[in-house]
Amino acid sequence: MALSLPSRSSSANRSSGVKPRQNFETWSWFFMRISGLILFFLALIHFFITHIEHDVTTTTVSFVASRWSNPFWRVFDWLLLALGLLHGSNGLRFIMDDYIRRPSSRAIVKSLVYGISGIMFLVGTMTIVTFR
Repeated sequence: MALSLPSRSSSANRSSGVKPRQNFETWSWFFMRISGLILFFLALIHFFITHIEHDVTTTTVSFVASRWSNPFWRVFDWLLLALGLLHGSNGLRFIMDDYIRRPSSRAIVKSLVYGISGIMFLVGTMTIVTFR
């Protein structure tokens, strides 16, 4: 087992009270962990309600209408939609940064992914909000 000692500059920074700078990547990393945990429970609840408690083969518009008559379920489904799309888009951003080397190609692919995610978010939100 190798023992790694901190460098002199990092221990000096800690003793002087200097904190490492937090950037977008740090917050993105935190978001992935927190959203993944929340999505895990949201997906389990969604799966239980639509596949175990209620037979999925008999799901009709009236089932969705009765469920969405309660604002809690609209917010629940919107959170599932929003966090799922943000979590997935952020994960794709990590993959694109790793595997697409040319900056111009990366910008094009990211624009397509973000555009498609934005359209899916708008359509999903409009459906949840305007459904009667």
